[in-house]
Amino acid sequence: MNILFICTHNRCRSILAEAVFRQQANLSNSSLVVRSAGSQPAGIVHPESLDALERHKISREGLNSQSWNDFEQWPCHLAVTVCNSAAQEACPSWLQQGHSVHWSLQDPSSLPGDRGERQAAFDTLIATLEEAAKHFTKNLQQNGEQAAIRSLEHFGAVQNQQSSHYA
Repeated sequence: MNILFICTHNRCRSILAEAVFRQQANLSNSSLVVRSAGSQPAGIVHPESLDALERHKISREGLNSQSWNDFEQWPCHLAVTVCNSAAQEACPSWLQQGHSVHWSLQDPSSLPGDRGERQAAFDTLIATLEEAAKHFTKNLQQNGEQAAIRSLEHFGAVQNQQSSHYA
């Protein structure tokens, strides 16, 4: 199963989701392939995202901010928008080949406060992603793709109405 996490700038939430779900797929010997992209990629990964991954001993290898257009030929089985602005955008029509869900995750890099407060927000997000990734991969292995997708609902994801979500 191929999963693509989408955020407008692909520099924080989608990057963290890619790294965490990829690590869990590797730990569970899952056939899950995880990528991330943005509709308007920033071109760089947010430094605090990289710091958070390092603190949690999650591989940062291969992470980069890239466009969803880079995945036009990639067979995407599940597209997950993780920011509200990306969820409002019309996704490319080639994403219609798979399922689509929206999972509104707070952007820890945009929170006011000092670095310590943002670090705590990053840690909370990573903990949520780790728990969701464990449920997702377990359901994928034991019950199949549909059960894995439904397992994200426990963490706040909702299925998109594909007919109006694609351009």
